[in-house]
Amino acid sequence: MAPRIAIIGAGFGGVAVAAALRRAGFHDFVLLEKAERPGGVWRDNAYPGCACDVPAPLYSFSFAPNPGWSRRFPPHTEILEYLDRCVRDLGLTPHLRLGTEVTGAQWDEAGSQWTLDLSDGTRLTADVLVPAVGQLSRPVVPRLPGAELFRGPALHTARWDPALRIAGKRVAVVGTGASAIQLVPAIAGTAAQVVVFQRTAPWTLPKPDRRYGRLRQALYRRVPALMRPPRAGTWAMTVFTGAALLGNRFAGAFLRTASRAQRRWQVRDPRLRALVTPDEPMGCKRVLFTSAWLPTLARPDVELVTTPIDAVTPTGIRTADGAEHPCDVLVYGTGFAATDFLTPMRVTGRGGERLDEVWRDGAHAYLGMAVPGFPNMFLVYGPNTNTGNTSVVYFHEAQARYIVQAVRALAAGSPPLDVRPDVAAAYDAELQSRLAGSVWTACNSWYRTPSGRVVTNWPGMAGEYRRRTARLRPGDYRPTAPAARP
Repeated sequence: MAPRIAIIGAGFGGVAVAAALRRAGFHDFVLLEKAERPGGVWRDNAYPGCACDVPAPLYSFSFAPNPGWSRRFPPHTEILEYLDRCVRDLGLTPHLRLGTEVTGAQWDEAGSQWTLDLSDGTRLTADVLVPAVGQLSRPVVPRLPGAELFRGPALHTARWDPALRIAGKRVAVVGTGASAIQLVPAIAGTAAQVVVFQRTAPWTLPKPDRRYGRLRQALYRRVPALMRPPRAGTWAMTVFTGAALLGNRFAGAFLRTASRAQRRWQVRDPRLRALVTPDEPMGCKRVLFTSAWLPTLARPDVELVTTPIDAVTPTGIRTADGAEHPCDVLVYGTGFAATDFLTPMRVTGRGGERLDEVWRDGAHAYLGMAVPGFPNMFLVYGPNTNTGNTSVVYFHEAQARYIVQAVRALAAGSPPLDVRPDVAAAYDAELQSRLAGSVWTACNSWYRTPSGRVVTNWPGMAGEYRRRTARLRPGDYRPTAPAARP
């Protein structure tokens, strides 16, 4: 009997698994999405300037190349349209259930299946559970004193209001992460003034963006093989940047030199240059690709504030030095709760064991997918499968191939697949040992839990992850007797 599969989330991860299942001949699956359209982070993030910071040739499925990208780093609207097209063209629309939020999932030992609770009060059952909700789905808004008293619009970049009018307004942007460095250049010149509140200066590198003309697009449509060299070239570039993050001295020195040269070239004011110079090791936080951020900070209508925020007032922000910074709109570019996997969904495994309790000291999963005591559950973009240097879509495809192997084994009569605790523990110990000496432990970031455990990033190159997930090893899973199906 073909297993029934429930995939939670219709972003890149969920679509990758659904497409792989369909190509493998499995059709008894449902793609559950709480929103009214697919897209994941590219649906939720619609702030001005939102775009991909991984070149499009690699930030797309290998089995669905897109000849129509308008530029090397496409805006979020194009990526969202690409995902919509993938859902349609890959035959996934009949499997899609929109407006369906999963609030909980319980493993039913008697039936060897998962029971999912939906927000509308109904339930559904599945043999295999694939949570693909990602790491960047829950925005973080800092608890600033007085924030509730602010009289104007206040919003996170991931909850942007398309009706919000910026023209002629004074805008305060809290944070200097990936969202802020795209938003600020996009609104500067439209807003009357932009004040950016920076806690730590990010490392940046020039963004080698370029437009893709109609001739290139036409050639790609006529000869799809021409899209392979740019993809391979982008992959080679990410191998180099990955080597830098993993300690290669030559690569690291090259990138640090490029970043310093960018600051010296784009910021002529020595005072401002000192403010935007990072004081943390390169790579311990996300390195940002931008050619517009630094020149924007030098504009007369943009101010960079590095004094800590004391409180939000009804009309703006007061900093610790007593200075008042009036604003009409308050924007939080403060990232996501990346370490809180699957929250607020409640997942219960064998013997009533709750996943949030298992993960109370930090999330962990074998190959980032399987957790002991939670049979037939395989996460996509789970613990330690984020990448600091290449396309996460590459990881999604590797996970999708592995999950297809698991489904094949179950279809062939395998008992429920519950990863062995000793295998999972040894894997986690290896990863944490490698991560302990990595650059990601050198500063506090969204990569780590408050205790310091790195739960998001993969410690090696992407190619290693693909090799380690290339074949499902039955011996990694403990035998359990399957229940008799009615």
